[in-house]
Amino acid sequence: QVQVVESGGGLVQPGGSLRLSCAASDRTFSSYTMAWFRQAPGKEREFVATINWTGDGTDYTGSVKGRFTISRDNAKNTVYLQMHSLKPDDTAVYYCATTGYYSNAYYTRARDYRIWGQGTQVTVSS
Repeated sequence: QVQVVESGGGLVQPGGSLRLSCAASDRTFSSYTMAWFRQAPGKEREFVATINWTGDGTDYTGSVKGRFTISRDNAKNTVYLQMHSLKPDDTAVYYCATTGYYSNAYYTRARDYRIWGQGTQVTVSS
C-alpha cells in the first residue's frame, strides 16, 4: 500500500509563504487523487485543496482560494501545496491524503481518502 510523508512545515510570519511537499512511496501514486487537509487546535479536520491524477482538476476551500496552489509532479511521486499571504488562521497541522485507488475525479470529503500522512505543523505568527 502506498504511503505518504509530508514535509515543509514551520514557523512563518503573517503575509509570508511556505511550500509543503508530500512524497509518496511508489509510482502508483501517479494514478491517485491527492488532497491536503488541515486541523487547528480544538477544531475538526477541514479540507484545503485537492488535485486529480492528471493535474488538470483542482478545488480549494474558499478561505485559501487565490492564496494557495496545489500541484503535483508524478515523475517525482510528489504533491505540493504552495501557500502565500499566510494568516494566523492558517495555523494548523497539515495532512496529505490520497484516495489510494485509480480515479480522475477529485474529492473534498475526508472519508473519500483512505491513506493519510502523519502531518506537518504550520504556524503563522509574528
